[in-house]
Amino acid sequence: MTPLLVAIDGGNSKTDVVVVARDGGVLAGFRGGGFRPHEVGQQAAVDVIASAVAAALDQAGAVPGVPVDHVAAYLANADLPEEEESLTRALRERGWSRTVRVGNDTFALLRAGASKGWGVAVVCGAGINCLGVGPDGRVSRFPALGPHTGDWGGGMQIGDLALWNAVRGEDGRGPRTSLTAAVAGHFGVGTAVDVGLALHSGELASGRLMELTPVLLDVAAEGDAVALSVVDRLADEVTALGTVTLRRLGLLESPAEVVLGGGVLTARHPLLMRGIERRYAERAPRADLVVAEAPPILGAALLGLDEVGAGPETHAALRAALTEHGSPGEGTPGGATPAMTG
Repeated sequence: MTPLLVAIDGGNSKTDVVVVARDGGVLAGFRGGGFRPHEVGQQAAVDVIASAVAAALDQAGAVPGVPVDHVAAYLANADLPEEEESLTRALRERGWSRTVRVGNDTFALLRAGASKGWGVAVVCGAGINCLGVGPDGRVSRFPALGPHTGDWGGGMQIGDLALWNAVRGEDGRGPRTSLTAAVAGHFGVGTAVDVGLALHSGELASGRLMELTPVLLDVAAEGDAVALSVVDRLADEVTALGTVTLRRLGLLESPAEVVLGGGVLTARHPLLMRGIERRYAERAPRADLVVAEAPPILGAALLGLDEVGAGPETHAALRAALTEHGSPGEGTPGGATPAMTG
């Protein structure tokens, strides 16, 4: 079956690609490495995407050199309009398709999770971001470039704060906390400061700090005051992002969905979720919180179908195919998965 489009969900830790048929079926799926242009440069980051796209098109039986209709790429770290424009040019130069659309991956989360196609999405994974689309098509978003643009949250910052508090509780600069033993125990070392020293020497990769997010949440659930303060701060941040966006779009007093996604939120840790639900009930009581169930690649593919003007039956077929099969998983070397059919 002739492919219609290629959809790409590029996250910090992985890139999912699906090839979609004209009837909405999924011809192939492939999982590649993370999309991290701020670490490796745009060219190298696009090369990671290119490898995954090439593998997916090969699985789908696409004719080499014959472009599909459209590429829909929704990528982490595509935070500014000029970044989206630059990445659009880079993907267009690959010659995969007649048209290309690049957007931030939070758009894909919203499209996958919002029943009406509009609302607010808050993602908390390695980092944190939020955007909203009103029923009239207006968009509200944040730069989301880190602390220097007012951002806090996400697995990296939570893990960093878990270690910071663990070390200070250990050496007396801060209050005693169960995080000290929990952090050391998680990495199998004698003290919390040993973890910091291993990060400094390069023995421990900095990305592994994200592993401390569930550790901190579990310590907080046991009543540790220091860990609880971090969970409260995160719940406040998730609520502030969503309520500010609802207000900007004039939706604070109207029923509207707020889709929660990213690994930290989709884990549904009871303590964190209760804190978020309580704050939204107080600050945005008409908001309907929806924890994303569908894989983000579904949102990227649905946005692709929107771009090419596909009908509701095609959308429904695609949603059924990707809801049944989920994201491309870790399969053969390189992250390949068998072709998925609708």
